[in-house]
Amino acid sequence: MKAILPVLDDSRKTPYYQQLYSYIRNAILTGEMTEGEKLPSLRSLAKSTGLSITTVEQSYNQLLVEGYLTARPQSGFYVSRVLTGSKQTVPAVSDILTQEVSSLEESVKTDAPAMQYDPECFDFNKWKKCMNKILTDFSPALFFEGDPQGEAGLRTEISRYLYMSRGVSCSPDQIIIAAGTQQITNHLATLLRRQGVEHVALESPGYMPVRNIFRDRGFAITPVEVRENGLAIEKLPANIRAATYVSPSNHAVTGAVMPIGRRYELLNWADENDSYIIEDDYDSELRYSGKPIPALKSLAGSDRVIYLGSFSSTLFGAVKISYMVLPASMAGDFSSIAGDYSQTCSKLEQLTLAMFMETGYYQTHIKKIRKLYSQKLARLVDEFEKKAPDSIKVINTLSGSNVILQIYSEKPAKQLKKDAESLGIPSVFPGNLPAVSADTRKGSATLIIYYNQIPLKDIADVVDRLVGLWLN
Repeated sequence: MKAILPVLDDSRKTPYYQQLYSYIRNAILTGEMTEGEKLPSLRSLAKSTGLSITTVEQSYNQLLVEGYLTARPQSGFYVSRVLTGSKQTVPAVSDILTQEVSSLEESVKTDAPAMQYDPECFDFNKWKKCMNKILTDFSPALFFEGDPQGEAGLRTEISRYLYMSRGVSCSPDQIIIAAGTQQITNHLATLLRRQGVEHVALESPGYMPVRNIFRDRGFAITPVEVRENGLAIEKLPANIRAATYVSPSNHAVTGAVMPIGRRYELLNWADENDSYIIEDDYDSELRYSGKPIPALKSLAGSDRVIYLGSFSSTLFGAVKISYMVLPASMAGDFSSIAGDYSQTCSKLEQLTLAMFMETGYYQTHIKKIRKLYSQKLARLVDEFEKKAPDSIKVINTLSGSNVILQIYSEKPAKQLKKDAESLGIPSVFPGNLPAVSADTRKGSATLIIYYNQIPLKDIADVVDRLVGLWLN
């Protein structure tokens, strides 16, 4: 074991842990410390250098993360196998950080042309203002792990927002927060098992990641077709305890809306079969015509409804904050399993979102994008009608951030999808979608495209290019 004797500069702005990190990293890269060599323990190195154990631990942890060291249980820290040239020059930490920032900028610049992006879709200045306030005024809270159920402040804001916007009355104790719908569904699968539910009915076509989670968790699955008026309730499991996953206000694929009468039929099914309804209120805020549609959870007799919501489509894609509202009878169930899980959703982002909602920024943002997306949708439909009236039909124009296109082209469906993505337009196949038009001539293909990130001023040009690729 070689002695580690870094020369620490008190006058430098670089923190001590970074200076120690740089010294050890340099020794490894230049071959002064070799593969398998053991490093001093945290306590002994802290004593020999005059640094705190915490400072030494920070240095070691950074070296572990970057792969320069390995940790062996009950043994200590050892130099990893690092493939480098001998006696190479290692840049200073400040230079490394500068290079990393430059690399990040180049990476972002490289990726940007591959996707559509509309800066009008979100005001990052307001988001930054809220985040800075959390970092400035509430930073002590960030030193502690997040609540497995989700931060109380955000759960309170969600409960207020749901009551005002969706008519859903619930307490913060009924709300569970996690990083994305898939993580929420994993929690839900555990809770349903504890209720004795082992059978799930899923919309067909539907959201495949949710189907895969229930399948992998060992649930029996019944696919149920979606019609113009929503899920075919008469085909749901009968005389057994089950759960059904539905999107009654805006079906993610077809855009179908379940009428109020059918909603009460679904509630009756749950009551008569001692079952549960999982309501995915997908893009419920983004409705562009007609009156707002109340959530299933807002109706009388909805104590068997488990409500799911997400912020990723209304804020920006990198925010993976989703939540579910449990029935009052199940509200205490999560506390019995909370100790088995760590919160997967960033505490900083949760607190920032709570402040974003408390200040009214979120509600203002929803109004703004509802108007903006409505304009984009109208422009998109108009452009397709002008440039390809007989070859491309736009379907599902009432809500959401995507549309279904029925395309009549000599090109195969996979090529149509590839063409759209070459212009930076995300697209997916809708799966086993029932016939969306009476026109079933040969060469018909259906494709879902997401138009929300296309700048309004660019839609005419994008449609022109799409038509050129698909029909020529």
